Amino acid sequence: MALDHSISTPEEAAARIAYLASDVVISVQPSLARDSAFSGTLHDLSRAKVVSADSRRAGIVPEIRKVRYNADPLLSVFDLLRSGRLVSVTTDLSILLSSVSYLYKLAQYPLVMHVSLQPAGKADFSEITAVRQTGFAFLQSESLSEAQDMALSAHALANKSGKGVVHFFDGRSSRYDKPIAAVNPDILRQLLHRPGVGTAKSADDESLALYADDGKVATFTEVQFSHDAGAGVVSSEPKGTPTAMSREQSSVGSSRRDSSVESGALASSVTSVEPTVTRAVSARDTCSWLSDIWRSLHSATGRLYTPFEYSGPSNAKTALFLFGTDAGLFGDAIDAAASAEVYASAGIITARLYRPWVGQELLKTLPGSVERVAVLEPIRRKTTKWGPLLLDVLSAVKDGSVAQRDVLVVAYQLGVVAASTIAQALRGILQNLTADTPLQNLVVGSSDASIPAVVRDHLDQPKLESAYTKILSQLFGERLYVANALGSNGGGVSARIASNPEFGLGSLMARQERRKRLVQDTQSMVESNQFVTSNPGAWLSKWALHADDSKKANDLAHEVVVRLATDGSRLSSDLLSIRSLFFKESQWLIGSDAWAYDLGNSGVHHVLASGANVNMLIVDSQPYSERSASDAYRRKKDIGLYAMNFGNAYVASVAVYSSYTQVLQAMAEADRFDGPSIVLAYLPYQAEDESPIAVLQETKRAVDVGYWPLYRWTPPAGDKAEPTFELDSERIKAELQDFLRRDNQLTQLMRRHPRFSANVSESYGSEVRRLQKSSAKDAYDKLLEGLGGAPLTVLFASDNGNAESLAKRLGLRGKARGLKTVVMAMDDYPLEDLPSEENVALLTSTAGQGEFPQNGRSFWDAIRNSTDLDLVRINFAVFALGDSHYWPRKEDRAYYNKPGKDLDGRLATLGGSRLTEIGMGDDQDPDTYQTGYAEWEPKLWRALGVDAVDGLPEEPPPITNEDIKVASDYLRGTIAEGLQDQSTGAISASDQQLTKFHGTYMQDDRDLRDERKAQGLEPAYSFMIRCRLSAGVATPSQWLQMDAICGMYGNETMKLTTRQTFQFHGVIKGKLRPAMQAINKALMTTIAACGDVNRNVMCSTIPEHSSLHAEVYAASKRISDHLLPSTTAYHEIWLRGDGDKKTQVAGDAVVDHEPLYGPTYLPRKFKITIAVPPHNDTDVYAHDIGLIAIRNGDGGLAGFNVLAGGGMGVTHNNKKTYPRTGSMLGYTPADKVHLACEKIMLVQRDHGDRKNRKHARLKYTMDDMGVDVFKAKVEELLDEKFDEPRPFRFDSNIDTFGWQKDEGGVNHFTFFIENGRVEDTADFPMRTGLREIAKVHRGEFRLTGNQHLILSGVDDADLPAMKEMLARYKLDNIGFSGLRLSSSACVAFPTCGLAMAESERYLPQLITKLESTLEESGLRHDSIVMRMTGCPNGCARPWLAEVAFVGKAYGAYNMYLGGGYHGQRLNKLFRSSIQEAEILDIMKPLLKQYALERHDGERFGDFVIRIGMIKPTSEGKTFHEDVAEEDEPEE
Repeated sequence: MALDHSISTPEEAAARIAYLASDVVISVQPSLARDSAFSGTLHDLSRAKVVSADSRRAGIVPEIRKVRYNADPLLSVFDLLRSGRLVSVTTDLSILLSSVSYLYKLAQYPLVMHVSLQPAGKADFSEITAVRQTGFAFLQSESLSEAQDMALSAHALANKSGKGVVHFFDGRSSRYDKPIAAVNPDILRQLLHRPGVGTAKSADDESLALYADDGKVATFTEVQFSHDAGAGVVSSEPKGTPTAMSREQSSVGSSRRDSSVESGALASSVTSVEPTVTRAVSARDTCSWLSDIWRSLHSATGRLYTPFEYSGPSNAKTALFLFGTDAGLFGDAIDAAASAEVYASAGIITARLYRPWVGQELLKTLPGSVERVAVLEPIRRKTTKWGPLLLDVLSAVKDGSVAQRDVLVVAYQLGVVAASTIAQALRGILQNLTADTPLQNLVVGSSDASIPAVVRDHLDQPKLESAYTKILSQLFGERLYVANALGSNGGGVSARIASNPEFGLGSLMARQERRKRLVQDTQSMVESNQFVTSNPGAWLSKWALHADDSKKANDLAHEVVVRLATDGSRLSSDLLSIRSLFFKESQWLIGSDAWAYDLGNSGVHHVLASGANVNMLIVDSQPYSERSASDAYRRKKDIGLYAMNFGNAYVASVAVYSSYTQVLQAMAEADRFDGPSIVLAYLPYQAEDESPIAVLQETKRAVDVGYWPLYRWTPPAGDKAEPTFELDSERIKAELQDFLRRDNQLTQLMRRHPRFSANVSESYGSEVRRLQKSSAKDAYDKLLEGLGGAPLTVLFASDNGNAESLAKRLGLRGKARGLKTVVMAMDDYPLEDLPSEENVALLTSTAGQGEFPQNGRSFWDAIRNSTDLDLVRINFAVFALGDSHYWPRKEDRAYYNKPGKDLDGRLATLGGSRLTEIGMGDDQDPDTYQTGYAEWEPKLWRALGVDAVDGLPEEPPPITNEDIKVASDYLRGTIAEGLQDQSTGAISASDQQLTKFHGTYMQDDRDLRDERKAQGLEPAYSFMIRCRLSAGVATPSQWLQMDAICGMYGNETMKLTTRQTFQFHGVIKGKLRPAMQAINKALMTTIAACGDVNRNVMCSTIPEHSSLHAEVYAASKRISDHLLPSTTAYHEIWLRGDGDKKTQVAGDAVVDHEPLYGPTYLPRKFKITIAVPPHNDTDVYAHDIGLIAIRNGDGGLAGFNVLAGGGMGVTHNNKKTYPRTGSMLGYTPADKVHLACEKIMLVQRDHGDRKNRKHARLKYTMDDMGVDVFKAKVEELLDEKFDEPRPFRFDSNIDTFGWQKDEGGVNHFTFFIENGRVEDTADFPMRTGLREIAKVHRGEFRLTGNQHLILSGVDDADLPAMKEMLARYKLDNIGFSGLRLSSSACVAFPTCGLAMAESERYLPQLITKLESTLEESGLRHDSIVMRMTGCPNGCARPWLAEVAFVGKAYGAYNMYLGGGYHGQRLNKLFRSSIQEAEILDIMKPLLKQYALERHDGERFGDFVIRIGMIKPTSEGKTFHEDVAEEDEPEE
């Protein structure tokens, strides 16, 4: 935003000056998502990085802090002011009265508050007059130019005086003003930093008290002059002793005190110079400085200001004293009046400087001819007989210390006066004013201000916070009553008052009392014989007996209402008018964390003290990441602890983004509890339009480390009863520990849940982390004591393990050369030891956009930001690992090996000496990073003098996956022992490879990595479990068991995968074995769901052809069973109970050998799928074996065309890796297909690459051997040749949503399950709905290869009931865009260790941002296949999509175009490493172009090829050729 642009509103003028004159601006807003009248200007300036206009703060960009009006916003300024920062506040009137206790103290700081009296319908000056005595100076502006000048004057005065200034204005008074030019920056700088006779400063202040006088007084140091005779000498007072000040010297006082201030300039006839004195700033000083400021402003702008402004005849006998807009309206009416009008010769006077009140200036401004003054008091509510403005004017004209004026002052109460009635109002005012005996306090205009109050007090609920209110609605339905619901009728009370807990409590108690009286009066009503019929009486009696039983009362209430409605009597009509009282409501008050601050917490206290049966839902939105940034003054109370200490309330702490189930449980328990209940609900966000991903990540961090523990606490029910505390998360904060210890509850908790013991007793923080680092280092040092040789400390930062492996190898080699080596992760190293090291080698890989890996970021931050780290004694060497082609664009080349380069340069800057130049490992070199490393390591040994060492031991080769498999004893390894180890949530590295064969991966929550490291905790390890489910078919009973497993052992969600099976996440090690056993009890298994074996066999779902599906399903199951591993290790480890020798499971347990696989199994994973034309819904070309079902003449299954060699895995920028579509081998009959699959797998077993896992898939084997050679080897094992392939045709590879009938008339419904995630949310209780459907469904469930779900086999007789259930749980909604229905994403963050970027959590958001373009272009219903993965391994099969996004770094994706809609053609790279803005810039115009230029029936992938945007990919080996964005050559 330019500094010289025009200004249109007073709020814009004030905001601009506040920004330019402050270090920090507190922007008080109605909500964080909705701007105030000031905030738009502030944010425009901030975004433009406009710097401060104060010459003392040159180059500084002021900070804008948004605060909600109800979150005690003035608490935010104390810490800032005490630190010496210049602070201003922009706000409306809403905060003044509630903050009055702070204002007295803040007046002694140079705080400037710009207060708009809008958006009220009529400005309410009563709140200004109510806080006039707090010690602030008050300046008023009435026009646009005055708003700018007074804003500038306010800041100049605050800077000069060291005291607070309030600048207030009514925006209506300038609504017709033309835009003005912004004040010249030179004038700004001149006025903001002006030399004067002295410098204002603050007295010493160490107190943190907010409500009492803490001794803080603004003081002024001046040179004391000796004056000529008659000139007074300024007396001085001790510094910081406000009680010793005279009333005249204090700026915090009454109008009587201020009326003695002289407006003339101090005498200046100096004769000699005396010592300086320090005294409190007085009203006289304030007026003098302000006059000086206004004189300078007049010189610069030509505009002259005085404390009071008079307009009218110089010989007027009557005058009106007014504030704000009314002064302008009345003045215009007087100017336009005919000379005969009684008010034509009246004058108008208004205050520019309202405080300090300078009575003498008022008299000087008022013409001497004025005999009578009408004071029009603009006050909505009359609370005293005489208004404050009247008393101020009286104090001036009746002041005994100056010559009195014989002026009669008459008071008026000024209400709302319409423009059309101003003349009439003026006549009435003047007629009374000029009467012999004027009446006092006449009301002028309408006193009804209720409508403007409602307009001003409009409140918004942040959209994010609706999550909890939706859950309340779902849980309690028509029983729910929220006393302070937004938009409810508050009986004429403003919305802001009605939203307070005190008001809500009173409302609920009154409502409870009314219901109680209704119950008591029921019998007399029945006996009164006032009903026309007998029905109401009988039902009322029944209802009264069960009025306190919510279920029975609510059931009966419906019956009572029906009977009353048909009775027709007057009594029935009266009762129907209060029908809601017949229901036993679940009554709630809903508030925010504003109730946790001092001004809101009193209401919570009232609820607790009342003991009333009232439920409170309090939503806390402070992000965990901001906890340390909050200043000491914002004393946020822990309401949960407060309520538990109170002892009579049910208390729960919940987080919907952590545990939806626990939220439901807590709300239900709160409703059942007879007494006060408080549910503290966590929903952290920085802005109210925050993305769900950010909210989820903040929630997880807060819950995981115990900042926001999940718990439920029920107070004791009787004298001897004990309170019950249920911990629903694993960690609690120290304050909660103290509370639990007090009543011995912590011990009881640990006894009930031994697994929590270590967690609840841990301490957290940087000190613990520091001690852990030091302990680890000390242990190393002790180990090396007595060894000879020079020391070498090897530090690494590694994401994927390469840098760590090199570092450990370097340490071993150093040891072999006689060096004393220590190898540690950078973040595990105590930085304070670095200056004392002798030799340090540092190895780091490159993460994200040139970032340090996670286990080196803290180390680097400390190195980079250190100002006192002296490294002159150390010698260092750095080796960096990266990929020179990872960021192909020229402007991104700086990211290549950036961490290593930065570290090398910083260590040298801090005084370190290089042992050798930095080494650079490049993944593009022939041996990847090893090429550069082989050159760097010998230089290091040479520099250390250990290069010529004889007799070095031969290094063992690195352990490979093949070694692990051979040594595993048929997949046993040490898995069983690792499961018993309770010291860690992890298992060993070798066991992590072996458990994949058992269907489980070890993972950790990447959302929590950094925070847990900072807390001194190991990563949040958990396990993913994947089921083996042939063709994705499950019974309703199995569905229910899977649902129970995810709730009991997992993270309360299920993932339907792209391989047609169930996947569970968040299973901790202690629950892993019980979860496996539960899966097997459901007659399902997990063996071979992962690992180097044949995995889950997929199959088309074809709901329209159930008989054919049955045949194809049988074939898939036959293949799956035939290729199942034979080891009994799975049964031993997971299923055998204590004392059991053998345990049977789904599948046959046989002897320990592998007739198909052998001890080393396959070189890599192996995948098989079946597709039934015309549906390629399983991506048949993308698998190691793809089987295309061929029908016989009767429509049944004849056999399969066999494809081989498909595969999706790729490594970014490694052109030796590529995706591949399967090659056609021929046709085989259905009864032999399992044998064909076996032989293909055996050829891969024997010929696949077991040395390079990146080259180990079947696709590379076939390309290395040639398709014909490979086919011949398979036919040799089969002992017969494949037949010629049969003709077939594919139409699509997406699912068909909604209801379909099969050939037998049975119904099937395909649900849209976005990205396969089955969970309950506040908006969509999907998991609950599917659970309820499974309880009554008599068919089966079919999981699709596109991550959706089919409800299969619904008879016509069951159809109406099933449709009703689908509608009830919103499961029948398939009205999404064609793009969304055709999309798919892998899991990625936070659990996948390979993910480089978001996928499942982000793709829905990206599609939402494209859907408006789809609508505009008429493409809403067009299917475009879009897929996203977090890494290039291809779990969601992105390389076959028409448009795909593959994660490159967090927030950055490679974009691919041109895949075949039928899944038959690979796509190709279009853009590399682009972020959301660029994605949208490409996609939106492209979609519009597609809509306008496509041919009939032309698919999106074909279109982008036809128009030349991308070249087609003919086969996998050409995937990297002819890409749209080639790597640029190095310069």
